[in-house]
Amino acid sequence: MIMNNVRFGVIGVGNQGTYYAKGLFNNNEIINGEITAVCDINPVKLKKIKETFGDSIKYFTDYKEMIKSGLIDAVLIETPHYTHSQIAIDCMNSGIHVLCDKPAGVYTKQVNEMNECAKRCQVLYAIMFNQRTNCLYKKMKEIISNGELGEIQRINWIVTNWFRNQNYYDSGSWRATWDGEGGGVLINQCFHQLDLIQWIVGEMPKNARGFCKYGKWHDIEVEDDVTAYFEYKNGATGVFIATTGESPGSNRLEISGSKGKLLCENNELVFYKNSESSFTHSKQAKDAFSTPKCEIINVNTDGENPQHKGIINNFIDAILGKDDLFVNGIEGINAVELMNAIELSGWKNGDSVSIPVNPKTYLRYLNKMRKKSSKKVGSDDEVIDSDNTMWNGKV
Repeated sequence: MIMNNVRFGVIGVGNQGTYYAKGLFNNNEIINGEITAVCDINPVKLKKIKETFGDSIKYFTDYKEMIKSGLIDAVLIETPHYTHSQIAIDCMNSGIHVLCDKPAGVYTKQVNEMNECAKRCQVLYAIMFNQRTNCLYKKMKEIISNGELGEIQRINWIVTNWFRNQNYYDSGSWRATWDGEGGGVLINQCFHQLDLIQWIVGEMPKNARGFCKYGKWHDIEVEDDVTAYFEYKNGATGVFIATTGESPGSNRLEISGSKGKLLCENNELVFYKNSESSFTHSKQAKDAFSTPKCEIINVNTDGENPQHKGIINNFIDAILGKDDLFVNGIEGINAVELMNAIELSGWKNGDSVSIPVNPKTYLRYLNKMRKKSSKKVGSDDEVIDSDNTMWNGKV
């Protein structure tokens, strides 16, 4: 039977699940896809979403019942991080296509289990890495993969425009706790950048050192201020800085190579293009202070930045056989590896941690943090309007 329309179930209608349901599907931003069911363990949230969809869809408090209902072909998983893995596996084993919000999981053991299941099952599995659709990052990846930047020497990303106030952290009992969320700014706000930094360059670091501050700017137990240091196989280095405690913040990505430098900031991409490799010039120059001639190029792109709707529409087209999957879910492990390496190093006072991280070691340290984690007093009924935030690619 040929499928012409994909029926979606949304598992979790908190902030992000509500945005997809109301802001995208209900506003006709999604083509050849419709929501036919939603699930949430909180009846207050189901009542809120029903104000939009009424009796046109079905409502569930148990996602397993929704899977068995026969009402859906695919799911959007929008639940707290620790639950992603098991929900995804249950859906894939039942023949349901899975689009999971980031992160794929809290630790690599979870993600490896998801990936193995995805390889066995005849379904599509994708991760909501919506910032990969940004034309600036796509162009950077293209330039580097084409060899135009030469050999990578240094990567610096300052992404401190993730400011969050205390009210945000108090909006859910699970938020910003080791046992509820599994981390702070690394796993929540800047997880997209951890994915992008390896996707754009096309390579993972060989090791990382993480210097994490826990509850530095907020009354929370997880990290809200991080500086990480990466080392690559060829000797290149990287620095990654993120926080939710600064305003105004910065978002500046700079990648240097032997043939020049790429600078992405303020929604612009500039290529400082050397006339020759700096390695070659260094060996052949006769003037002690000479440098390669450099052309400054304001890089043109196609201007496209479809964000979440782009990922969802591609996912639908892939299910319908109209396009290849843009983000294969199996790739979700890379950002989890980076996050785990930085967190583990932070717990070990900045010691160097090899990548890939030993999954048993990471889980042992994480479970120690979870045992000390305290249950927060917070309302789990609130749904925050995130439509005009960096979270959803609007600013």
